Amino acid sequence: MRVLHLIRSLDTVFGGPAEGVRQTLRLAQAEGHAAEVLSLDDEPAGALGLVAMPGTVHTVPGARGGYGYTPVLDEWLRAHAAGYDALVVHGLWQYHGVAARRAARACGRPYFVFSHGMLDPWFRRAHPFKHLKKQLYWLAAEHAVLRDAQAVLFTTEEEARLARQTFVPYAAQGAVVGYGAAPDETARSSCAEDFLGLHPGLRGRRLLLFLGRLHEKKGCDLLVQAFAHVAQRQGALHLVMAGPDSQGLQARLEALARQAGIESRVSFTGMLEGRAKWGALRAAEAFVLPSHQENFGIAVAEALAVGTPVLLSTQVNTWREVVRDGAGLADADTLEGTQRLLERWLHLPPSTRHAMRMRALACFDTHFRIEASVQRLHALIAAAAPDSQPCNTPPRQ
Repeated sequence: MRVLHLIRSLDTVFGGPAEGVRQTLRLAQAEGHAAEVLSLDDEPAGALGLVAMPGTVHTVPGARGGYGYTPVLDEWLRAHAAGYDALVVHGLWQYHGVAARRAARACGRPYFVFSHGMLDPWFRRAHPFKHLKKQLYWLAAEHAVLRDAQAVLFTTEEEARLARQTFVPYAAQGAVVGYGAAPDETARSSCAEDFLGLHPGLRGRRLLLFLGRLHEKKGCDLLVQAFAHVAQRQGALHLVMAGPDSQGLQARLEALARQAGIESRVSFTGMLEGRAKWGALRAAEAFVLPSHQENFGIAVAEALAVGTPVLLSTQVNTWREVVRDGAGLADADTLEGTQRLLERWLHLPPSTRHAMRMRALACFDTHFRIEASVQRLHALIAAAAPDSQPCNTPPRQ
């Protein structure tokens, strides 16, 4: 079958959805399907921040602002949408969802919406004014996008449950397809030295790793403050904050570290990719994510994939699977909870931490391989488009 994935941007600086699309395309092609992606990036496909995107990438220029309105997208979809068995929209609150709904209805094709955690009620509590603006947009457009979709795709049952609490009215057919990671050859052949060679001053340190966007919802400030609390008694401990700083948060975090007297024990590396990213995950004794809201956390799955235990807040929707499998620890998304999380980890005997690394690998294999998620997605598409078949014909240009 032939499937078109639509996303605002494929640049990895915007987080996990772009990586999810890349893995989905790769696995779809392995199954004999023709999967393509349409993004609103102005740059040609080869210049996108997400490297080695498999398959055909269509870029539609001229998108305006974060919303991404462009009439060129409507023109492209009118010309090409009927040539696909289904459309898959990644993300909410942007024009490509509205355009996909319009085009799919016009040509009689099913479309699906992957919410990627954008219906979590945390935003309502944290940003009530922004929530009000989104509620108005929900009434004007987004509600219809979800209502008319063949299915709204969720990664966990918890995400599906929480989605019903955020905007009114809510009328959508939900389907839990899961999510995950698929370590490639770079990941499998990586080693800690791929990271430590770039940061030789960290050799011999006990590394705690945060890997992701520096964003307020991810609890970065809690982590720096909690680390300051435990670092006083753990001289070899070092915190690595790895990720892009798109909102200017790094300066505030550095100020927190200076005020606590730990600036020499916190490293900000910027965004890590390829062997450096996988090397950091292998070099760390634990991955830490004290988010206030986290739908899935692709980096959680990547850490587990290389046997690195994960320390999560209970607002990361996958924490139950991790704790149940003994692959990590979880606590509240507060300063006290984050301190307890680090202290609990540090008080574990070395033999227990080593055993947890083995259980992390097993947890990944059981719950977080993206292959199962892609198979569930393709089953939904096949049911909605029963005449579709594996397709080995060249993609359209």
